[in-house]
Amino acid sequence: MKIARVIGTVVNTIKLDCLNGYKLLWVEPLDETGKRSEPAILAVDTVQAGIGNIVLLCQEGKSSRLVMNSKDAPVEAVILGIIDSIEIPGRQTFLEEKNRVAK
Repeated sequence: MKIARVIGTVVNTIKLDCLNGYKLLWVEPLDETGKRSEPAILAVDTVQAGIGNIVLLCQEGKSSRLVMNSKDAPVEAVILGIIDSIEIPGRQTFLEEKNRVAK
């Protein structure tokens, strides 16, 4: 699993049946300080996340498909949760209410 920030949405009116009912979101994986660590990717939203949210990201095909209860879904990344805070003693932490990294 990874930590990521939602940076955009994808609107598609025609899609596979296994994707009906799910939003597609652009997310950028983050390091523990809140900085982008990898290029942005497309992820299936299973938790109603929104732009600016810090999320828990599963970026593994088989595990992602299990979350969606579909062994055949062509999915590589799924958003599993919205993160409220990250606390690492002696290091920077993330606080959702301020949507920023704090010391």
